[in-house]
Amino acid sequence: MPEISIPNNWAPRPHQIDFFRAMDNGIKRACLVWHRRAGKDSTSLNFTAKEMFKRKGNYWHLFPKQTQARKAIWNGINSDGQSILDQVFPEAVRARTSSQEMMIELKNGSTWQLAGSDNYDSLVGANPVGVVFSEWSLCDPNAWAYIRPMLAENGGWAVFIYTPRGKNHGFTLYNMAKKADEWFCQNLTVNDTKRADGSPVISPEAIETERAEGMEEALIQQEFFGSFEAQIPGAYFADQLQQAKDQNRVGRIPIEPSLQVHTAWDLGISDSMSIWFFQAMGKEIRLVDYYESNGKGMEHYIQHLTQWADRNGVIYGQHLAPHDIEVRELTSGRSRKDVARDMGITFRTVQRPRTKIEGIQAIRRMFPRFWIDDERAEQGYACIASYHREWDEKHQRFRDQPVHDWASHGADALQTLALGWRDTMMSGVRPQAHRAELAFNVWR
Repeated sequence: MPEISIPNNWAPRPHQIDFFRAMDNGIKRACLVWHRRAGKDSTSLNFTAKEMFKRKGNYWHLFPKQTQARKAIWNGINSDGQSILDQVFPEAVRARTSSQEMMIELKNGSTWQLAGSDNYDSLVGANPVGVVFSEWSLCDPNAWAYIRPMLAENGGWAVFIYTPRGKNHGFTLYNMAKKADEWFCQNLTVNDTKRADGSPVISPEAIETERAEGMEEALIQQEFFGSFEAQIPGAYFADQLQQAKDQNRVGRIPIEPSLQVHTAWDLGISDSMSIWFFQAMGKEIRLVDYYESNGKGMEHYIQHLTQWADRNGVIYGQHLAPHDIEVRELTSGRSRKDVARDMGITFRTVQRPRTKIEGIQAIRRMFPRFWIDDERAEQGYACIASYHREWDEKHQRFRDQPVHDWASHGADALQTLALGWRDTMMSGVRPQAHRAELAFNVWR
């Protein structure tokens, strides 16, 4: 049997070597903001294959969505016309291949699995020792919060590869990583990358062709020159956020103890919930914090409210929830609204908008009143910035409907605020203040 070298039939280009050297010298975290077609996935896949033979364990490669992972990698073909998987994991080193799970097990016992960040908590096996987040700026940031403790415990590594998508969580990670000694961080533009023969990976002529064919300059700067300034294509609130920044309404917002704190919720699928914490002063609506989790019962979220109020010394006012909080379970006959009331929280139900666009418009109308804390509410801010329209590949245009992904929860909770607070103000209802002194016998 011929000898197989790993990486198999692949050699790094000059601009990819520094990453390999850094990781081989003990770096455990890497942030690679590389331009389009710089070989981000190819580099990380071949690095992972090498690591799988050095340390037996579970390795994950996460895309924003499961479907993207299958199309781009599992069924993908490289520039030489070869299956990506066959190049990275030749059949001779495999013990098992599962198309359904998108998983490959090597003969030494290591496993590699493709998945979506929207499904990160259902992967086969536990305690990964190496994880690649592909297109991190479009991934669910909750995935890193879920995986990070595992890697910290077992000394594993994580690599984030992406092009910018505005100033969302990808921007935050990049700014952190470039200042941290324990991280390897690169932002490579088309001026920084070469092929093995010295020619540019993407020539100036190719970029000029993109311009001539109608590619917007902001998008060119994003895709080829690593700029975080461009808006996310199809983002619903890009103009509103930019105006808020220009008017200094985005930044650190103090929590005022003399003002009531109100909450606006989204009740997602699989018990996923999002909560905006806000205060109202005159015409200002101050978005002072945000919380999101999934797979937890109502008790968890009310406990979080209690601890948050105690920590910040505040009094709650209104708790706004969407219409589905009144849906009753078939087994118990009780709704989550009933459960919350028993624990001391009374929700005000906000009626569903007739269309999704109506809810989006309600947010846009209220946006000039928003002041947003982008530190405490960092994830909520990322949701607002990343919430975008669906792209119709066939007709090459945006559809009149949003993409349902990780950003939807924060945007839908903000919709609850926009519709519910508007209704509260119009109806003249005065919030009934209460302290979060609730009984939690289940924990005490």
